[in-house]
Amino acid sequence: MVELPNVRLSLANTAENIVVVRAVLSGLAESGGVDASDLSDIRTAVSEACNNVVMHAYEGELGAMDVSIELGDDVMLVIVRDHGVGIGEHAREDGPYADGIGLHVIRTLTREVGFEEPLGGGTHVSMEFAAHGLEALYPRLLAGPDLDLTGMMPRFTAAASIAPVSLARAIIPRLAGTLAARAHFSTDRLSDIQLLADALTAHAARAVCEQHVSFGISVQPRDLELRVAPLRLGQAEGLIRASDLDGLGRVIEKLADRHEILAGESHETLALSMLDQRRR
Repeated sequence: MVELPNVRLSLANTAENIVVVRAVLSGLAESGGVDASDLSDIRTAVSEACNNVVMHAYEGELGAMDVSIELGDDVMLVIVRDHGVGIGEHAREDGPYADGIGLHVIRTLTREVGFEEPLGGGTHVSMEFAAHGLEALYPRLLAGPDLDLTGMMPRFTAAASIAPVSLARAIIPRLAGTLAARAHFSTDRLSDIQLLADALTAHAARAVCEQHVSFGISVQPRDLELRVAPLRLGQAEGLIRASDLDGLGRVIEKLADRHEILAGESHETLALSMLDQRRR
């Protein structure tokens, strides 16, 4: 068994993806009843850490930005990772950016902060925050198949692994909605995406074959694809049936332009595609 964080998010190091990270943090904090002041500190400091990855880690090139989040009793631990030059040099007390505003903000708003440069390269920025009202959520164990979050760029615009599965309801609708808005979806279609994501995450816990669930989301202008795994064999169709609502029918079938069940030896992946109404 390998212990996972509650949320593992993989993105490209672009400035627009900082908004995605903030949306995920807001969903987690609000679902856990975190005080608004604590949430403001968390979002501000994590945004600064992500901005350093955007500005410094890859010296102007595109690279991966990984954000891990662990929820404890009245505490939230967030780790921002890159695989490039990183900000370790900038974080040293005697480094050229020792007085930088961003790092000063991080140190001021965190209860504890650490900078690590692993042997494989890059930098890990570990930030511990006060999060009054938050409760620890378990289990966080990975025992089997997972969407590949390490080599997924550029396959997915964003990928997330979540444990326990119930947390997905606080994260995926926000994540999908934020990315769809970036992809210029109409207001009506944005509402459809939120409804589909709600229906999908409401029943995911019954369908997964592990104690975690992984989502991959790809967006292009007015085009969004969402994949969810690992589902027990036969449960992808069960998810579709479970989305039946009075007066609406099966929400997933009705709102997705295409759906495909990808079967492996031990699990299934459900792939959903949604287009903007102006292109349908």
